[in-house]
Order: sequence, then structure tokens, then C-alpha cells
Amino acid sequence: MDNRAEVREFLTTRRARVTPDEVGLPSGTNRRVQGLRRSEVATLAGVSVEYYTRLERGSLSGASPEVLESLARALRLDEAERAHLFDLAHAASPVARPRRRRNPRCWTPHPSLQWTLDAVTAGPAFVRNGRMDLLAANTLARAFYKDTFAMPGSPPNIARFTFLDERARDFYPDWEMFAEVTVALLRTEAGRDPRNKELHDLVGELGTRSEEFRRLWGAHNVRRHGTGFKTFHHPVVGEMTLAYEGLEMEAEPGLTLTIYAAEPGSPSAERMSLLASWAASEYGDGAGTAVAAEPRAEGS
Repeated sequence: MDNRAEVREFLTTRRARVTPDEVGLPSGTNRRVQGLRRSEVATLAGVSVEYYTRLERGSLSGASPEVLESLARALRLDEAERAHLFDLAHAASPVARPRRRRNPRCWTPHPSLQWTLDAVTAGPAFVRNGRMDLLAANTLARAFYKDTFAMPGSPPNIARFTFLDERARDFYPDWEMFAEVTVALLRTEAGRDPRNKELHDLVGELGTRSEEFRRLWGAHNVRRHGTGFKTFHHPVVGEMTLAYEGLEMEAEPGLTLTIYAAEPGSPSAERMSLLASWAASEYGDGAGTAVAAEPRAEGS
């Protein structure tokens, strides 16, 4: 992806979102821009208008951490947006090295990771990358995402399921929220790993085939995704509200281990037990599986 275009779109959309009232500036009656003017952002950030204009046009290379922090404060960025700004600046640097990532087509989990996933027996546990590929899963995760795993192509991909499979509208009762989160996570990954061809290809595919994806991608929202609650409607056992925890894998940069769990004694816990029984009959011995291909050399 063109880093300069990414920077330009991100800064202009963030600037348009902030109103003068929010930062203590007079709103006036003859404003021709939505949100703040460039000159106002420059004043708030303590830089010249000419310098901020260069930054907004995509020239983040060489911007100091202090300038980036000032810009983040001026634009009222949240923590995920601030991190995204720093990722964009890192990618713009001529000395920046691509961050270490695993190619999903050339990676399988170490046996001990699969043992760890299989040891989680009360809820779905899986490993995904920033592109939303499901790379490894326990039996409950395979049962939970049964329709995602049933889609053509390998590895199975949550984003592709969300936007290209009609069953996603039933699986996610609040589909719009899930769609927004999915796109924001892909945007975040694009900032972290702008040279990822597989990610570019996925974004191109979804943008071509889904009008909703194009609309949400254009908003340029980013987010971190660590913990919370989600409600699903599973085709086998019905509605479940589940807590989730997403853990960055220290040994595998760019990969996230996610575990879903139901509140003990709740109707969702009862339905999760039903899903476990269904999974045991559907998948035999209960062992999970690695999704990607045989191990080879690392790729980007």
C-alpha cells in the first residue's frame, strides 16, 4: 500500500473529526472545512503550517517522536490511533525494516502450541494473524467458526467470511459492529505491515466484492482488540454471549492467541457445552488442528 496515501487519508479524516469547540477554538460561521483547519492543527501541535501541510500530504519520514506526540494530542487520537500514527511514521522512514511476520501459507504451529490450544476445553481458542487468517484452532474453535472453515480457500479468513458470506449476517447479530471492528483491525495491520502483499490482495478482493467494505475502509478507523464481550448466534446451538481475551504471542510477532469463554452457569455456558458435545461427534477425538501448510522458510 502507498504509505503516503495512508498517511494523508489518516490525518485528513482525523482532522475532519475534531470540532473547534472540542479544542477550545471559536467555531465561527464561515468555515469551509469539516472539523479543524490545517492552520489550527499546526497551532495546537506547535509546528508551522508549512510543516504540518507536508506531514498531512504524506511526508512523515523524519518526524520526531515529540512531533508525533504533539500531533496525536492536537488531533485527540486515542491509544490505538496514536500507535497507528507511529506505525505509519516507522513505515515511512527510509531506514525502517519490515517487521517480522509469518506467511500463513508457510507456517504451522509448533506441536506445543497445538497442545496448548487443545488443553482449552471450555471454549474456542485459536491463533490468527493481522490479516484475520485462522492459523491454528482447538476443536471448539473449529466448531464455533464452522462456516468460516467451510468457505473455499486456505487458510480460512474471518474478514472474508464477514463480508462475502451471507451466513455472517446471522452469525453476528450486530453485523455492522463486527464489520467495523474487522475493517479497523485490517487498517491497523496495514499501518504495521504496509509491505504485506497477502494483506494488499485481501483488501483488494474485499474492496472489489463488497460495497460495505469499501465504505468502512474509507473511514480509516483503527483499533486495538484485546478484551471484551461479544454476542454470536451459532447455527447449531443458538445465541451465546462470550467474553474474549486476545494475547499477543511473544514468540511469534504479529500473531494473536484468542480465547472465548462463557460466564459459568449462564445460558451461554450451557450452549457452549452443547457445542462441545456436537464438536466431539463431528470431529471425532477432539483434537484441534493447524490450518496452514507445512513449515517452510519465513515470509513477509
